[in-house]
Amino acid sequence: MADGPRFGQQEPDREPAPPACPVAGTGAERELMVRLGGYLERIADGDRTAFTELYRSTHDRVFGLALRILRRPAAAEEVTQEVYLYVWKTAAKYDQRLASPIGWLMMITHRRAVDRVRTETSSATRDLAYGQRNLGRDHDTVAETVGQRDEEQAVIRCLETLTDRQRETVALAYYGGRTYSEVADYLGIPLSTVKTRIRDGLKRLQSCLAGAVSDA
Repeated sequence: MADGPRFGQQEPDREPAPPACPVAGTGAERELMVRLGGYLERIADGDRTAFTELYRSTHDRVFGLALRILRRPAAAEEVTQEVYLYVWKTAAKYDQRLASPIGWLMMITHRRAVDRVRTETSSATRDLAYGQRNLGRDHDTVAETVGQRDEEQAVIRCLETLTDRQRETVALAYYGGRTYSEVADYLGIPLSTVKTRIRDGLKRLQSCLAGAVSDA
């Protein structure tokens, strides 16, 4: 955004920002929350220096949470920047009676990261449906509109016969550009579980599609 702050920009000759992880003790944590709350008040007034201080003080926590959910540094960094852009635009909406400053940031981060996972999974599932719908088709033949609709409905019905976990795992592996190991890391499950879900999911999908063809 042209009129937004520059992420990670350092202000010269400034007092060092408070540490992202203060020393143990409620006093240190309370002091940090007060300072972060002050930054948010100043950010609401358009103070870019306060934004830089907030970013330096909380980036590690925000990025760390995003990374734990997304498991990919690039995606986690994108979500992190989305979080701070949102904070820059909506700092005036922060209400200290509802959450601490860091608690507010963590809620925003969690919501954004989970939304990213849902979006990626949904997109991969749509790609899976498209790929199965066109698998083995003669691309020189233009199918009849009614036939296309029937086939599409069959694929959708068959995808629904998979469990949520099978559908997600198959979609991530075959249309999300991930290896089995990457899918395991992404979902936080053993590699053997990934292989089992994909094997069982594909068997169920193929069986369902074969039945749909024979019934046509």
